[in-house]
Amino acid sequence: MPLYKKKPLSMSEAPKDLDPHEPVFQVRFTKELFRDYEDYLKRVNLYRQRVWRCKVTGKSNLTYEEALVSEHRATENVQQFPKDLMPRVLHMIQFSTSTLNDLVNEMYYKLQESLFEGLELQGRKDDSVYSCKILKILDDGNTVQYQVGWFDKDKKIIDSSIVKAEDLIHKKRPFSRRVLKEFIKESTYQTSPWVVHENVAKKHGIMTEPPEEMRDILTLQNGRIWSTKKKWDFQNSKINKKRKEAENGNLEGPDKKIKKDNPNAEPVRYPIDDLLVFPAPDDPIFTERPPLSLEFNVPMNCVGDLLMVWDFCCTFGKLLHLWPFSLDDLENAICHKDSNLTLIVELHSSILQLLIKDEGDYFLVTRDKKRKSKIRLINWAEFLCDFVEMRDREELSGYVGTIKRGHYGLLEAHIKLRILRELVAEALGTDAIRVNLEERVEQQQALAAVKRDEARRQKEELLKMENSDNKGTAAGNIVENGSRNDHSMTLSESYVDYVDEVHISDKNHIAENREKKHYSYISAEAAKKLRMGDGCNSEGMKAQRRGKDKDKETPKPEATKEHLEREIEKLSVRTNSLGKDRNHNRYWFFRRERRLFVESSDSMQWGYYSTKEELDALLGSLNPKGERERGLKRQLEKYYNRISLALQKRSKDIAQKVLLEENVLRRSTRVRAQPRDSSATAFLRYKNKWKEN
Repeated sequence: MPLYKKKPLSMSEAPKDLDPHEPVFQVRFTKELFRDYEDYLKRVNLYRQRVWRCKVTGKSNLTYEEALVSEHRATENVQQFPKDLMPRVLHMIQFSTSTLNDLVNEMYYKLQESLFEGLELQGRKDDSVYSCKILKILDDGNTVQYQVGWFDKDKKIIDSSIVKAEDLIHKKRPFSRRVLKEFIKESTYQTSPWVVHENVAKKHGIMTEPPEEMRDILTLQNGRIWSTKKKWDFQNSKINKKRKEAENGNLEGPDKKIKKDNPNAEPVRYPIDDLLVFPAPDDPIFTERPPLSLEFNVPMNCVGDLLMVWDFCCTFGKLLHLWPFSLDDLENAICHKDSNLTLIVELHSSILQLLIKDEGDYFLVTRDKKRKSKIRLINWAEFLCDFVEMRDREELSGYVGTIKRGHYGLLEAHIKLRILRELVAEALGTDAIRVNLEERVEQQQALAAVKRDEARRQKEELLKMENSDNKGTAAGNIVENGSRNDHSMTLSESYVDYVDEVHISDKNHIAENREKKHYSYISAEAAKKLRMGDGCNSEGMKAQRRGKDKDKETPKPEATKEHLEREIEKLSVRTNSLGKDRNHNRYWFFRRERRLFVESSDSMQWGYYSTKEELDALLGSLNPKGERERGLKRQLEKYYNRISLALQKRSKDIAQKVLLEENVLRRSTRVRAQPRDSSATAFLRYKNKWKEN
């Protein structure tokens, strides 16, 4: 059991007189039951704090669950400890007075160097090396020899012989110091001196009676051996402490008196569970959280399915040969009553065609019914009915007749989305999707490697610029002092030196005064040589122009980094929520949709924010003292520019649409020109440009 303040924490007692039908709150990993939700939260919050210690390994600063996992793993390591070494190791542990680290090091080297009966190692036989086991040690007083048994491939002893110590080869220990340390902690119940558990000692034949020199400091209580020295030292220290306090009188400060009066009054360490956060005088002024927009055409409990289907189609559009469409278009198409709407037909046909190419269960069903391999407008409903009938879907089988009669559009929106959800779930198990995912992962890894190489290259260039900056500064000082007066310098060389100097200055922010002074000197020298008719002028200017063109073509490091990050993001498939608020509501932002969606904790309610002002108000309402809202605020601040830009574009598009509609209404009846197509009916004009021929 994990330790709290170096002691095991007793579990809470189960509520008395508990009715079998009474709702209770249970801690998942301790199985504790609570009637009161506040008591449950306090207990869970204690388990989440990093104040726990692993009993076996001694690791601290863990949560209760992390300490449990650490103990479980350490126990598994101890169980893997070689059984043939256990008696020897336990014999060395029993009644040892060494510290843990000294004991581990001493035992580790002894086991690595010593030879004892039962040790498995390797030996030389007939100019070859074979695995063997020491069966007996033969010591006649002068020489020591070993009788070993030779193993075959199945680890069975097939022969034995007598060899010398130099013919035996030590294998690497089958355990590490860490495993040895965990084994010591797991097999003992006292540390000074070390005492092995009685049942373990009896099992391996280890003596349980303490040696005579230790009987003065050891005592037997409740069948266990305990040290009296430690207890005596502790009592003495306690008495001395009280004596010092009595001698000091009232010399203690007011803070210590308050601590004595209120020993449990510890300052709260934030962040904590959000439901335990209450208003405090030092809190900043939080803005009021804006209300959510709830304008959906589909039922509220189906919005999650709608988003999932749309995100799947956008992510794997090229693989499905399905031209992208907006979330609004899909929502309007689902709610439309036309049975052969192009967007709906192409959506179902592309997924069904993928299932046929996979040659799985659906392919066998269509082959048995002798369906045509091509899905078209006139037969897509038949293929859809085959899919619905393929599995035992009682809640959908009742609508097969409606689909077969060609009245798919009359189905309720939640039934249409349920069918699409089943189709997407089936498509995710195909080989084509799996291969596509593997390719995306490989491409992401390749881009990440390029990004790392680019960062390393930029760092190396920066170091080179710093070195060249130091050299350029020294040369500039020489020129200013008049020490360098080489009249053979051409105009092109002077100008190139100037360009290099300015380039280095821009990169490293050299002082402005020296830069201007150096520039004026070189400009004067260049003008003087130009008047004297230097013959290298034209070639120098050409080289200068080529250098400028090359600089224009070379992308900036920031642009390259942003480009790589965008490409990596395009290859990402999984969309993770940004976080949760105080009430466990999840926040979602999709790369291809200009809204910030909010999902309730039970996934039955949805809403969204669509303006930058709402995003700012949401950020101002989050309390960073809570664990969930702190994480959510960090994610929103991290992606603030991207989300706010998307929201602003949406607001701008909506304003333009309203303006166009007003212009259409103001149009004179004498004007015969047709009004522009409305965005609300864009789903009716959908055309699949990626459709397979």
